[in-house]
Amino acid sequence: MSAALRRILRRVSPLLQPVRICRSNSHKTDDFLKNEAVQRRIKRVMDEHETVTSRLESDQLTDTDRRTLNLRLAEVTRVMDTIERSREALRELEEIHTLIHNTAAEEQQMLLLLREEHEDLSRRIEQLNRKLIEVLVPADDLDDRSVVLEVAAGRTTGGDICQQFTREIFDMYHGFASYKNWDFELCNYTPADYGGLHHASVRISGDSVYRWLRFEGGTHRVQRIPEVGLSSRMQRIHTGTMTVVVLPQPRDVDVHIASKDLRIDTFRSRGAGGQSVNTTDSAVRVVHLPTGTVAECQQFRSQLKNRDTALRVLRARLYQSIMGQQREQTHTARRQQVGTRCQSERIRTYNFSQDRVTDHRIGHVTRDIKAFLRGGETLEDLLRLLQDRHHLLKLNNIS
Repeated sequence: MSAALRRILRRVSPLLQPVRICRSNSHKTDDFLKNEAVQRRIKRVMDEHETVTSRLESDQLTDTDRRTLNLRLAEVTRVMDTIERSREALRELEEIHTLIHNTAAEEQQMLLLLREEHEDLSRRIEQLNRKLIEVLVPADDLDDRSVVLEVAAGRTTGGDICQQFTREIFDMYHGFASYKNWDFELCNYTPADYGGLHHASVRISGDSVYRWLRFEGGTHRVQRIPEVGLSSRMQRIHTGTMTVVVLPQPRDVDVHIASKDLRIDTFRSRGAGGQSVNTTDSAVRVVHLPTGTVAECQQFRSQLKNRDTALRVLRARLYQSIMGQQREQTHTARRQQVGTRCQSERIRTYNFSQDRVTDHRIGHVTRDIKAFLRGGETLEDLLRLLQDRHHLLKLNNIS
């Protein structure tokens, strides 16, 4: 049996009857669904479905109670329907496997068709497992928000290597935005020598942007032999850092900014010189006087467009500050036990010499740095694992 086939056979929810002939490592959703907190949550939903159904059979309910119970029944039925669809798909998968096992090796055409059907069913079960996770875990109000994402090179270590690494990380998020069909609107971009990047900020909008990028905020570390710049002359491994900040974009009703609280300055765009520098004061800096929060934009030749973009960034930063104060008040005791998880903590290391990316929060190792930095499926797989971790924390809190 090939390794690919063994991986496919493991794509089965532990809620259901397992494919016992499978001996490969657990699939990414399989481990999550086996978790004790998830199993407790599933059992509660199934028990609640039975209880609500029983109560609705009573003739003693008021119209209000019946309406409330019907709404709750619709919610738990979504979970039950997903479980039943997974069970049905699993039964079909087991039948296909039995046919594969009993089919003679000489019947190549039949085996090919059976294996194709097996793969299709495995993919469907994986999708149903993902759907089950979604209906089990309460949705986050911020999941569907756009974000302002900022990258900045480390100031104290690494020099050129930090700036080059910052550009690579920025390009990775640009690639991921293209992969997810998101809009990628540049707000600010300050280049450095040797093709590096000091700082950049972008507004990313699309489907569930914050849900995917919320875990990227923090310090990213690089270990490599520099290819360009002054550090490349030493031909030894250097260590550098850069930081990522992910700010959920608030709606207009979330943050109110009075005009009297703003100071708006204009200045000439800074750049490498020549045609890249404006000869008019089109760049805009906005200062929120009560908090001292600053945002600026010099990306466009239009002062009005720079002003609107800077205000959006300012609004996002103020919203993040407000949310941070609320979390500080409500989660101080818990944070003391599990760590701050603030964005100043190192979250990931990119070791070019060993062709390895390590996410320190979950201990996950990814090989092939070049593929990872393209911002496609490899990055998406890691972000799914981080989402699963977040979902488990939420389910443990519910429990």
